[in-house]
Amino acid sequence: MKINVLESTPFSLKAKLSGSTFNFANALRRSAMSSVPCMAIDSVTFYENTSAMFDEYIAHRLGLVPLKTPKASKDGDEVLFSLAEEGPRIVYSKDLKSSDKDVKVANENIPIIKLAEGQTIRLDAKAVLGRGSRSSKFQPGLASYKVNEDGDEFEIYVESFGQMTAPEVLSRALDIISADLKDIHKELKK
Repeated sequence: MKINVLESTPFSLKAKLSGSTFNFANALRRSAMSSVPCMAIDSVTFYENTSAMFDEYIAHRLGLVPLKTPKASKDGDEVLFSLAEEGPRIVYSKDLKSSDKDVKVANENIPIIKLAEGQTIRLDAKAVLGRGSRSSKFQPGLASYKVNEDGDEFEIYVESFGQMTAPEVLSRALDIISADLKDIHKELKK
C-alpha cells in the first residue's frame, strides 16, 4: 500500500492511495472523522446571562467552536474556559480565556452572540477530550474518498476544522487503525 500526497495545506489534504481496498479506504475515512480524539467544550456553567438567547443555545454554540488539540492530550484531560463580557458588542470565540495555553480556540473570529446595551454574559466552560463517534463536536474534520475507474486507486480528501492540521488528522487516523490492528492480532494469538 502506498500514499502519495497530491496537495497539502494546513486545512486540507488530497492524497492518492494505491495498492489498497475499499474496506481500508473506508476505515481510514471513518477513523479520521470518528476516532481521532479532539477537545471540545462539553459543559457550561452560566453565572449571568441577560442576553436574548437561552443558556442552552449559547452552550451549544460554544461546543461547536473548534479547539486546538495537542497530540499529547489524553482521555480524562479537562481544560477550563471563562467568558465575561458586557454589551453593546459582538462576543467572538477569541473572547474565551483558556486555562491551558496549548488548548485554545482554533479560529478566533467565530461570533458567539451579539450583546445589546446593558446585556451581560458570564460563564465557565469545561472542554474535554472526545471522539466524533460520541458527538460531531469532537470531529477534527471531514474525510472522503473516491475510487478511480479501474478500482485500484483511491483519492483521499481530508479537511480540518482547525483543531489540528489535515495531514495530522490523517496521520492520527492511521496510528489508530494500526494500534487497533495490533490489538486484534494480540487477541488472535491467545
